[in-house]
Amino acid sequence: MRVVQVPSWDDFVEKTDALSGWAFRGEVSAQWPLVTAIARRFTAYCPDPVLWPLRESRALRVFRRKAHNYLSDSIGLSDDLRCLALMQHHGAPTRLLDFTKSPYVAAFFALENALDESAVYALNTPQLWSAAPSFDPGLTREVIDPRIQGNYERYFLRNTNPVVWVGEPSEMDRRLVSQSGLFVMPGQIQKTLGALLESYDHGSDLLVKYVLPLTIRSQAMQALYRMNITYATLFPDLEGLAISSAYELEVVWESLVQEYLAKSTEGGQNPMA
Repeated sequence: MRVVQVPSWDDFVEKTDALSGWAFRGEVSAQWPLVTAIARRFTAYCPDPVLWPLRESRALRVFRRKAHNYLSDSIGLSDDLRCLALMQHHGAPTRLLDFTKSPYVAAFFALENALDESAVYALNTPQLWSAAPSFDPGLTREVIDPRIQGNYERYFLRNTNPVVWVGEPSEMDRRLVSQSGLFVMPGQIQKTLGALLESYDHGSDLLVKYVLPLTIRSQAMQALYRMNITYATLFPDLEGLAISSAYELEVVWESLVQEYLAKSTEGGQNPMA
């Protein structure tokens, strides 16, 4: 994995605009490894990887048995990838990694709550779509496609194949659509995405890490706000709208500042009235 230090927001825009067709993921901390939520959960509470397939399959089975109570149409539960996507977007730890086709959406997730250096990972999906792992050239993206019945268990759940699949469910929910989202599914969750990609034959970078200094956050967040990239638009529901109000505590337009200061100088008036 190549690491690139980004000195400015304009530099980030220039570099990522040149990556046509790539996918992106933002991380609040540049120090965090690129691993799945389920891997973090297992590492913390179930350190024996022999048991991971058993526990992962049970979590999916329990979710399927109960989720129909909260869905108007439960047909998607029979599709492995759609079911995992539903779990992922409602807070369950899964083996999916959220990516987006937009470097700006990724930058928003990296910077919005950043307190230090953050990172945007860029995945060369055009190259990966045609690549196959060197240990078995037959395991192409089409062959291991988890949208095909049985493939999730065959190539992923057993946690033995160092493969990577990138794509979207056959049907996408509102959040995935709003975020221009797609998923990365690793065949081994105990490895970082970068480590898994080392098993692929390729002639160019498959993964690039752009490190964003905290100094660019203010300019970047203002630019993203003008692009209408906020929690309210990325999570199109009441929860997203409520979370988006956090940034309203930061941003103040110049005209409002002038009005506030003008009122504050008037005799005894409360400028907040």
